[in-house]
Amino acid sequence: MPLILLADPEHLAIAAYDVWRERQRDGVTSMGIERSTFLIDEEGVLTAEKRKVQVDGHVEEMLAQVR
Repeated sequence: MPLILLADPEHLAIAAYDVWRERQRDGVTSMGIERSTFLIDEEGVLTAEKRKVQVDGHVEEMLAQVR
């Protein structure tokens, strides 16, 4: 299965998926991408989304959704 990578210099996908958010790290507030995963089927339909993703267990959770 080919892997499709997305470049978004105009921030069109960022806006469409509403992932540009205010974030805090080490007490500093700034704007940035909210770590999120979106599962899209072969017809282009959004079948699942997970926001504020934490790394631990995330891959297994998403693979279970795909299966």
